Amino acid sequence: MTTARNRIAVYPGTFDPITNGHVDLVDRAAPLFEKVVLGVAQSPSKGPTLPLELRVSLAQEALSHHANVEVRGFDTLLADFVRTVGGGVLLRGLRAVSDFEYEFQMASMNRHLIPEVETLFLTPAEQYGFISSSLVREIARLGGDVSGFVPPGVVAALREQWKQRNVA
Repeated sequence: MTTARNRIAVYPGTFDPITNGHVDLVDRAAPLFEKVVLGVAQSPSKGPTLPLELRVSLAQEALSHHANVEVRGFDTLLADFVRTVGGGVLLRGLRAVSDFEYEFQMASMNRHLIPEVETLFLTPAEQYGFISSSLVREIARLGGDVSGFVPPGVVAALREQWKQRNVA
C-alpha cells in the first residue's frame, strides 16, 4: 500500500564529507521518491572533521541539481528525525559485502524503533564503490588530491580545514 509517508525517503549519515558516492546514491534515489531528505547527523561520538553547518552546506551545494532533495542537519535519535520529516523509507548505501553486517544490524534496530519505516539498500555505481569519507579525510589530511572523489566545494573545504588545523 502506497502512502504519502512512503514517498519520502530519508538518507541519513554523517557525510563528513559528502562524497561522489553519496551524490550517486541520491541521484539514483531522487527519481524514485517524491522527496529525499539527506539527514546530516551531528554525530559527536564520531568526532567529525567538519562542523555540522559546513557539512550541511556542502551537501546542499552538491545536491542542488535535484528539486526534490532537501538537506537537513539533526542531532536527535534517527527515529525521531525520520518521524519529524515524515519519512517512510530509510535509504542506505552498500559499497561492499563488508558493509552488509553493520547495515543489517542497523536496519533491524530501526525496524524496532520505527516499525512503520522500511530500509532500502542501494549500491553505488562501480566507480564509487571504493570511496569512503574516512579515506577521503585521510588523503586530504596528508595533502593528497581528493578531487576525483568529492564534489568541488568539498575539496576547498577540506584544504581549508586542514590548513587551519596545521596552523593551530
